[in-house]
Amino acid sequence: MSAAGGELLRLQQVMHRLRRECPWDAKQTHRSLVTYLVEETGEVVDAIETGDDADLREELGDLLLQVYFHAEIADQEGRFTLDDVAAGIADKLVARHPYVFGADEVPEDPTRTWEARKRLEKGRTSALDGIADSLSVLARATKVASRTRNHHVPIDLPDDPVTAEEVGEGILELVLRAHAQGIDADQAGREALRALEARVRAAEASSEESSAESSE
Repeated sequence: MSAAGGELLRLQQVMHRLRRECPWDAKQTHRSLVTYLVEETGEVVDAIETGDDADLREELGDLLLQVYFHAEIADQEGRFTLDDVAAGIADKLVARHPYVFGADEVPEDPTRTWEARKRLEKGRTSALDGIADSLSVLARATKVASRTRNHHVPIDLPDDPVTAEEVGEGILELVLRAHAQGIDADQAGREALRALEARVRAAEASSEESSAESSE
């Protein structure tokens, strides 16, 4: 086994022992660990944006621990194992990249092809299905925009040219103006996003009705 593979196995063994011999680790559940998962993910982002290799290596390790921790809890309860987790993601990547692991041609739009395969696999009926409710309003809005465009939902979305600097300054300015007026910018964003999602679903329904009528 390679050194890297050996260290992954050692981490699994460490996690086994902690769950059995450390009182704090032994009492943790998937739900109690959520806050740490979110925190560690944020720290990885910080390391990528403002840290160095040492920071990133450490924070990736902390995030990897969360994966092992959740898998260990599930393993103890007889639900699934760490190998099951690894096998699942490996199988998914192979299945969704037939142009890498098979004989298919490389698609012109890999992102759209990925979304189409995922939608078929999961039996989704809307471009918005599967977007996590726990995402921040900005992250969810970005995902909604991406899904809407990749699935070619017949709805107009703004596409005027803008720079990253303009986006950052514009968002910050709106938040500051909202605060000055006693407006909860996050809440206002969620309400506007829900309205956009309703428009997307309505456009999908209308498109499906038109397709059904044309096929009759």
